[in-house]
Amino acid sequence: THSMFSELMTTAQKLACVRLPPLPTIGEIIKLFNLRAEKQLSQNFLLDLRLTDKIVRKAGNLNDAHVCEVGPGPGGLTRSIVKAGAADVLVVEKDKRFIPGLELLSEAASGRVRISHADILSYNLENQFPAHITKEWEDVPPNLHIIGNLPFSVSTPLIIKWLEQISTRTGIFQFGRTQLTLTFQKEVAERLIATPGSQQRSRLSIMAQYLCMVKCCFNIPGRAFVPKPDVSVPSLLHLYIRC
Repeated sequence: THSMFSELMTTAQKLACVRLPPLPTIGEIIKLFNLRAEKQLSQNFLLDLRLTDKIVRKAGNLNDAHVCEVGPGPGGLTRSIVKAGAADVLVVEKDKRFIPGLELLSEAASGRVRISHADILSYNLENQFPAHITKEWEDVPPNLHIIGNLPFSVSTPLIIKWLEQISTRTGIFQFGRTQLTLTFQKEVAERLIATPGSQQRSRLSIMAQYLCMVKCCFNIPGRAFVPKPDVSVPSLLHLYIRC
């Protein structure tokens, strides 16, 4: 009975750690800081926390995980990552307008959210996480994840950069086979998962599938984004790196 009580107390304490204190909604954050999605930066916000929770579930078990989130914007997906139990969330945001809202979230999350005001295309991730999480390449993946609702303008050059780093086991992949859960516009997603003989088959398909197991989790309706993207329905892809 004593051990059952101890287990219940431990579970309750963990839940208390994960649960965030009351915060303004993402919509209120956008109004509070007068945030608008910039078309030239191909920004589209996800405001529905049920959808961001669903995206995070596709990343797998994030309990005590280290996470790099790319382009958090107003922080909807970030909240879902924190709620999923991540111990350390590094958000990399190029647009300084979003920093004050992310700082609010970081304070509410008791410092579990670290903020880097930087361009992910030139940002070095290898020094941002502790060495002790490193796994051998042939071992299970490290408890380290890349998650992001990628701005469509950077999604292709960014995935190419990461595929190159996977092949050389450098950057964030020096820790092992870091998993990626990312949104792509439909055209890029179709190229990433295209099978031999498909019209969408390209060098990107071959590179991605040679290095990773690429799975399309689900399509995200355009109406879920604010503003609705000009491109066709985005897709969420999970990339699990091969040994």
